[in-house]
Amino acid sequence: MIRRFSLYGFLKNQRYFEPFLLLVFLDKGLTFLEIGLLISIREGAVIVMEVPSGAIADVYGRRKSMIVSFTAYIASFLVFAAVDVFVLLAVAMVLFGIGDAFRTGTHKAMIFSWLRAQGREGERTKVYGYTRSWSKFGSALSSVLASAFVFASGNYNWVFYAAIVPYVLSIINFLGYPAEVEDKEKQQEHVVRHMWQTLTTSLRVPVLRRLYAESMGYEGLFHAVKDYIQPVVTAGAVAFAAGIVAAGTLSQTRLTALALAPVYVSLYLLSGLASRRAHTIVDRHESEDAAAGTIWRMTFVVFLALGIAAYVDRLWYVVTAFIALHVLQNFWRPILISRFDVHGGGRQGATLLSVESQACRFGTMLFAPLVGWSVDAVTRNGWGGSFWPIGAIGVLVAGAFIIGRRGSAPPDVTKG
Repeated sequence: MIRRFSLYGFLKNQRYFEPFLLLVFLDKGLTFLEIGLLISIREGAVIVMEVPSGAIADVYGRRKSMIVSFTAYIASFLVFAAVDVFVLLAVAMVLFGIGDAFRTGTHKAMIFSWLRAQGREGERTKVYGYTRSWSKFGSALSSVLASAFVFASGNYNWVFYAAIVPYVLSIINFLGYPAEVEDKEKQQEHVVRHMWQTLTTSLRVPVLRRLYAESMGYEGLFHAVKDYIQPVVTAGAVAFAAGIVAAGTLSQTRLTALALAPVYVSLYLLSGLASRRAHTIVDRHESEDAAAGTIWRMTFVVFLALGIAAYVDRLWYVVTAFIALHVLQNFWRPILISRFDVHGGGRQGATLLSVESQACRFGTMLFAPLVGWSVDAVTRNGWGGSFWPIGAIGVLVAGAFIIGRRGSAPPDVTKG
């Protein structure tokens, strides 16, 4: 089953549009603020559907929930490829959000249910980190293929059509999952009652409230800013190629495809290795919470460096900082998810992790328009390099959580 779980991540991350998503929207004539609003619409759709979808997965079937998710994704890809109008792009974002809502939390709960059935609960961080690493390795291959599609076609729309194929293969993969990934008692409980019990548990337990807040701050901000590496690389590549005759004959789209491929391959390979080694960070600390504190402090330093480099327009240093953020997030994520499973229990697994994802999405929904508006304002007024507000906002968020942890850190979490 670990191979099937890994295959899921590998296929799921064949998102050939991902290295170009912000560039797709810019190419369609959107501003950074409008892009931020689209991201907020997607996150809002997830927030509306997240907890009900998790409860439906727990009660009626996690495998069925995953099939619904990937069907919604495929529908969104078709719309993204075909339209340029903001309103219709918003519809595509809603479909994509539905796909996210039925997927996030559900597959993690399937992994943890299988581990419990096998008596391997102590391997949560290791196994999840391993399967997540295959997601990142899949993204590395996806980056190469995506760049090839864009370079060959000279436009971005074909990357959406190409992504449909691995998503159909993913649905076939789900059909082979065993019954062990389901909750054996799921049919005995009503969806609304199950959802309500999980929500009240989340609000009542202080450590869970704290973990949700950390997810909102760390994951929410990361997902709001991570794709800004695309316009940064584009600007750097255009500046670098300005004095090269051969490069000057290429369109900006093809030049960007060539520049983004090695950046994203490096980013995803390093992220995959980080995810696979996340358990070693825990091993070097007294608890998973202590390991998370170290990652918060390192993230603060990286955001500070990103802000300074962006302000003085050292674009390739900014790219390096973005890669470092991706690596840190892949140390962070397996540790965070393992902490949730320890405190949340198995039977409410998909719903509890869906609430976590909802907290993350709410953070992204708040941060994305703020970041987009700030970048537009700085660019419009010429206040230093275009992207330094990303670093400034990151420093404020990370600093706030570092200070907050000193006074109210959660109790130690059992390792494993």
